[in-house]
Amino acid sequence: MNVLKIAHRGAKAYEPENTLQAFQKALDLNSDGIELDVHLSSDEHIIVIHDETIDRTTNGKGLVNDFTLAELKSFLINGKYQIPTLNEVFDSVDKKCLINIELKGLGTAPKVVALIEKYISEKNWNYNHFIISSFEWNMLEETSNLNPNIPIGVLTEENVETALAFAEKIKAKAINPDFQLLNIENVHQMQEKGFLVLPWTVNTEEDIQKVKSYNVNGIISDNPDKI
Repeated sequence: MNVLKIAHRGAKAYEPENTLQAFQKALDLNSDGIELDVHLSSDEHIIVIHDETIDRTTNGKGLVNDFTLAELKSFLINGKYQIPTLNEVFDSVDKKCLINIELKGLGTAPKVVALIEKYISEKNWNYNHFIISSFEWNMLEETSNLNPNIPIGVLTEENVETALAFAEKIKAKAINPDFQLLNIENVHQMQEKGFLVLPWTVNTEEDIQKVKSYNVNGIISDNPDKI
């Protein structure tokens, strides 16, 4: 079985996470997909960043939601890279791989759904280019209500059974569990119900081989070239 190689926050082992450079590196390494995180700026642009603050990854300090897009663009990652918007990532990837968008910040669901619909209607993308995932399952319900055609990935770090029940309820496409929750039985159980199993964040050669032995559909990793 061909295991999808999904680059966690871009090829995070090689370039700063959630930057256009990390996503390009993922493409250079022949990744099948990238995974990224989104929050909203104060002027409601979709910002690709993991934390709710800019403290850890940039030379600035403060909440992402407190800054305008222009202000966020003035802060630098590793002294040289800008925080990208989701539009910029879409344009950069340009249908070359799957984009798994993890909803982090409040209010991201309607904005992301609208952007996906725009790229499908105006730029010849299709729904198979996307998965929307979140630990905030109410955001996944919101996404599903806004547009049931958008593929959904149910994130969990606690319980595969609960995630499976919720995935059935909202007709998700995938379940994205912490890889340490998995065994060959529960992977088979999720796949039998029709879900892709896309565990995260699997980085060591040993863990990658172990997770592959469960016949998962894809692996989310900081170093996709090791999968």
